[in-house]
Amino acid sequence: MAGKPDVRRKRSHETRARAQTRPPEAAPRPLPDHNAATPSGRGLGALARRLVHRRTPVFLLIGLISLVAAVFGAGASGVLSSGGYTASDSESARVEKLLDERFHSGSPHMVLLATGKGSADGPQVAASGAEFTRRVAGLDGVARADSYWTTKDPALRAEDGRAALVLVRLEGDANETTHRAGELAAQLSGIQGDFTVEATGLAVINSQLETQSNQDLTRAELIGAPLTLVILLLAFGSLVAALLPVLVGVVSVVCTLAVLRLLASFTDVSLFAMNVTTALGFGLAVDYSLFLVTRYREELAQGRNVLDAVVRSMRTAGRTVLFSSLTVVISLAALLVFPITFLRSLAYAGIAVVGLAAVSSLLVLPPVLYVIGHRIDRLDVFAGLRRKLPGARGGGRGAWHWLATRVMRRPVLAGTGVAVLLIALALPFGHARFALTDDRILPKGASAQTAADALRTDFAQAGTSPVTLVLPDLPLTDRAAQLPSYLAELSRVEGTARVDGPLGSWAQGRRVAPPGPPSAVFGDARGVWLNITAQAGPNSPAGERHAQRIRAVPAPAPALVGGQAAALVDTKDALGDRIPYAGAVIVLSMLVLLFLFTGSVVVPLQALVLNTLSLTASFGAMVYVFQDGHLKWLVGDFAHTGQLEVTVPVLMFCVAFGLSMDYTVFLLSRIREEYLATGDNSRAVVFGIDHTGRLITAAALVVATVLGALATSQLSLLKLLGAGLALAVLVDATLVRGILVPAVMKLCGRANWWAPQPLRRLHGKVGLRDG
Repeated sequence: MAGKPDVRRKRSHETRARAQTRPPEAAPRPLPDHNAATPSGRGLGALARRLVHRRTPVFLLIGLISLVAAVFGAGASGVLSSGGYTASDSESARVEKLLDERFHSGSPHMVLLATGKGSADGPQVAASGAEFTRRVAGLDGVARADSYWTTKDPALRAEDGRAALVLVRLEGDANETTHRAGELAAQLSGIQGDFTVEATGLAVINSQLETQSNQDLTRAELIGAPLTLVILLLAFGSLVAALLPVLVGVVSVVCTLAVLRLLASFTDVSLFAMNVTTALGFGLAVDYSLFLVTRYREELAQGRNVLDAVVRSMRTAGRTVLFSSLTVVISLAALLVFPITFLRSLAYAGIAVVGLAAVSSLLVLPPVLYVIGHRIDRLDVFAGLRRKLPGARGGGRGAWHWLATRVMRRPVLAGTGVAVLLIALALPFGHARFALTDDRILPKGASAQTAADALRTDFAQAGTSPVTLVLPDLPLTDRAAQLPSYLAELSRVEGTARVDGPLGSWAQGRRVAPPGPPSAVFGDARGVWLNITAQAGPNSPAGERHAQRIRAVPAPAPALVGGQAAALVDTKDALGDRIPYAGAVIVLSMLVLLFLFTGSVVVPLQALVLNTLSLTASFGAMVYVFQDGHLKWLVGDFAHTGQLEVTVPVLMFCVAFGLSMDYTVFLLSRIREEYLATGDNSRAVVFGIDHTGRLITAAALVVATVLGALATSQLSLLKLLGAGLALAVLVDATLVRGILVPAVMKLCGRANWWAPQPLRRLHGKVGLRDG
């Protein structure tokens, strides 16, 4: 027995000697390995030793931080924002601000649908309706309430004459109106005298979104955590080893909630950040821990003592964890170029969470692994599977070795076939149609959603989501001379049903109603605003075109056009303008980082192309399922609108690309490790895929499970994100890592590791390599 290690060592030396004597055409000269000398490599090893030697205070400190974070983060959901889906610096955003702060008006926060037993014009019903409107106006937090019975506006009466609307403006900022709307909706819904009342409107929808989001978060955690443990058991066999990543994941999620609450005190943070970032944080913390624990078991299997195994794991897998988290952070940072609160808040939260996942793994695991020692394999549930793990099996030939070998025998056929398949899966994205989120994000049957459906059906001219136009510098003395012709021209614009303003109502180029008491709300001494009811819905292409036509009409004074249709136009423009900058951030940073990691200029280019291909199936499925409505049974029922939320593709790309690059770094670290040892490109690729295939598959299954649990949400936006991200991760871990990567690296051969001489010298000085 004592002689066996010497035999293996002798064979290893002979293998490397043969590799070094190969002629240049058989194997390029390996890049010099500076790994053991890199300061940061020593730094991670030294950190591991310090954490082990001071493990008792480390455990106490981590426990204290986790407890404080749990207490502080418990109220995170109450401070998150339910809006922020439109461009914050756009013309439509300035209109909303002017209407709110200067004119104390604008689109209603709440719309109450009051349905009586008889005609809304009956004397008793009309009297009850006026009284109900006055009662609503007198409630705490209500700034103004108008209805069909107080304004006699025929647009506020249903076509069948039995129902009418009460439009309510609330006091306070977005969060205050959301919370108050939820209270008022519960108080006013149901039977109210002669009416049955249903509540909808932006603030009510946001309130129900908040409630449903919290319920969905709990459901996703209850589904994701047990399934994650099962996957880890299958990967490790040992219950002790499987529980370690879950422990780190819990620490990461607890700290994530505290980070979200802290961020919310400085900036608006979307309520969906709670669902997305906790899932992302837990998944990545488990992933990073999985890589570290697996490397630790490999080191033990090679005969190292416990402390040396911990230190070596930190200097190799720990370095890769640190570098991989940096690639995810940079990918998420690209979201910061967009002037949209929803995307920026997810970027802030996501960056913090990814950093927490990496730091938690690197700080918690070294002392825990040292204390556990060789007991890491205790409670071996799947002993047979455990013996097949990389390191335990001594580099045996498993399924991933078999796949990589066969792909590299026919790289053109295999690579072309998968590339064509992925591109074909992306084709549905070519007819994608985009809109802003509205009530139909809620589950079917939600009260705000059913009431909004009734408004679309029975109150086509109500103008609850109108185009709003502000003339902030049109003084009172100039209105009589300049405004009538402008109102007439606006009312003649194709798609306009009616224009309401301080001089009355206009339609088809003429005034149809004189000014009355309600007209006073449309102006002050310095300027006016107009309410333009469109014939098309605000989230439709016709609604967009109508808003653009309104903007094109010459105005007697500087004019600003807002409303939901205009906000959709502005948001699309903002995304289109900033996408090149976001792409530049991702491409340039990834090229630099992967060069520093590999010393090659070819491998980074390959990674960018292949990682983008891994997203094609998700983008195609996004349209095929969520826009076109096919295969809805896979994710559960939802309100099918025929459109996608306009910000989701950008968010999905940045998150999924970062995750894909994360796995790229882990694979490249093992490929390069073997290449530096042997100089054989083909052998290094097979070795890397063989020794990371099972690991990356388990890691991808964990992330796909945690993110896929979001698809159980009753909110269509979370369904879309969860299903799309899970699919992207699975495609990347199988088709891309298992087939495309070996095919492309085989075709490139020695060129994989090429770099100009000046860059090779630079890499020798500043390269960030696995330690």
